[in-house]
Amino acid sequence: MTADLPDFHIPHDEKIAWMVETNGWAIESVPPGASTTADGVPMPTYSYTVNFPTAFSMPEVVIVGLTPVACRGLFDLVADVCGSGQSIELDSEIVGLFDGEQRARFVLVNRSAYGHLFPSAASWHKGRAFDVVQMLWPDRNGFLPGEAGFDQRLRFTQPLFG
Repeated sequence: MTADLPDFHIPHDEKIAWMVETNGWAIESVPPGASTTADGVPMPTYSYTVNFPTAFSMPEVVIVGLTPVACRGLFDLVADVCGSGQSIELDSEIVGLFDGEQRARFVLVNRSAYGHLFPSAASWHKGRAFDVVQMLWPDRNGFLPGEAGFDQRLRFTQPLFG
């Protein structure tokens, strides 16, 4: 005899609401190939936040090309910085989020070209305008996307959304 287990299926928007209620913000991860750019190019894996503007007065943040677990750790670091009253300056070099004094940069996402990649955030914001910034991470030599010297083999792993 098998026990009848309850159905634990929860609608996606309720999962997002639960995460926001529990943590103040949520994370949405998208597997590789599940989304495409406007011109049909498959996207690598990416994760983005939901409710950062309300929780931290910071735009939503997207990280492209890293595992959801790695992104969660980085989002937690950003939340800790912003939650402690510090601000993260956009389009400026940030040192200290990564080990070894590696640099990061937060750049504004072109929402007209890439806004379709953030449906959970759009649903959460209920049609209100919101900004998204892309957190750029360095290659093995410390270069960020868009810089001379950036490892071009990573351009598909971490495309620029700006």
